[in-house]
Amino acid sequence: LSPHPGDSYGVLPRPCRALVLLNPQSGAGRALEDFEVVVQPMLADADIATTVFITERPHHAHEKVRDEDLSQWDTLVVMAGDGLLYEVVNGLMERPDWEDIMKKPLCILPGGSGNALAASINHYAGNDHVAKKKLLMNCTFILCKGLHTQMDLVSLSTASGKRLFSFLGFGWGFISDVDIDSEKYRRLGNARFTLGTLQCLAKLRVYQGRLSYLPAVPEQDIPPASRDPHTPVTNGQAGCILPPVGTEAAGALPADSLLVPLCQPVPAHWTVVPEEEFVSVYAIYQSHLGTNLLMAPAAQLHDGCIHLFYLKAGISRMALLKIFLAMGRGTHLDLNCPHLHYVPVRAFRLEPRAAAGIMTVDGEALACEPVQG
Repeated sequence: LSPHPGDSYGVLPRPCRALVLLNPQSGAGRALEDFEVVVQPMLADADIATTVFITERPHHAHEKVRDEDLSQWDTLVVMAGDGLLYEVVNGLMERPDWEDIMKKPLCILPGGSGNALAASINHYAGNDHVAKKKLLMNCTFILCKGLHTQMDLVSLSTASGKRLFSFLGFGWGFISDVDIDSEKYRRLGNARFTLGTLQCLAKLRVYQGRLSYLPAVPEQDIPPASRDPHTPVTNGQAGCILPPVGTEAAGALPADSLLVPLCQPVPAHWTVVPEEEFVSVYAIYQSHLGTNLLMAPAAQLHDGCIHLFYLKAGISRMALLKIFLAMGRGTHLDLNCPHLHYVPVRAFRLEPRAAAGIMTVDGEALACEPVQG
């Protein structure tokens, strides 16, 4: 990584021991071959010894990092798509020693279809936009150099009581539909998203719900929206239990200091979006949504910011297609589309009117329900 002012960096030891978690099914199914041909020779030259753990089923990596003694490795390397890193992060956060173990450097090597975090890190490092083998070589070279820095995580909580940790983004509506609907084309690699976008454009849907957020910088001249009495879907949860203040035990997860429980209205200093019909809502914390989608050009690994995008209903299919084409260059906001809104936030809440549509976290499907982060 190219050092940014104010960031602190560490360096991996030499020799270095890496646990490589590899999903042979990810992307177009070439991750193991690419690792042996491209990655391993580079790591050997850099004095990085590898132990390769090949996943055999969903949640396999989650269980491995949650339950195993990881002290023998200096770094954990994920060679797969973003979904496997999501498993690893949440497995680590379930450990009683999560606070210490999360200081162990994590590395992503692109072996999936979207490879959003790998593309983001390649971008932050000042490298030219590349894909496929070139992106893999760039990310492996970053690992060989051994420089590491901090990365933000976003804490998400859902109405049904789940607590999730996310490094990439949370979505609802069009973008999430494309992500999940295109799973059946994963053998096409990144091209699956182009095909999925065209299919979802043909059957463009509108989703009803309420979106609220805490702006990263105070918003000027925006009247606070009136809060209406509609009750969002809450999976039958009546009321809520507030944890007593100051009862965090050792090893307890970090408190969501900016959030109130989902059964309470958002704090008065939050902004409630007046419109309640959306084509898409996406909260992203990295620059890239996929190898060829530069969604949040302003994002950095450790900027303490959630980059919130929402598309209001009423947008034409042609305007939506133009936005996605411009996103390849990161120029979609220059189109000044009245339906597309972007605001940097520190926290957000989304309350769907009904359990309609797909929600995703880091590209993995979630049940549709109220969520905040």
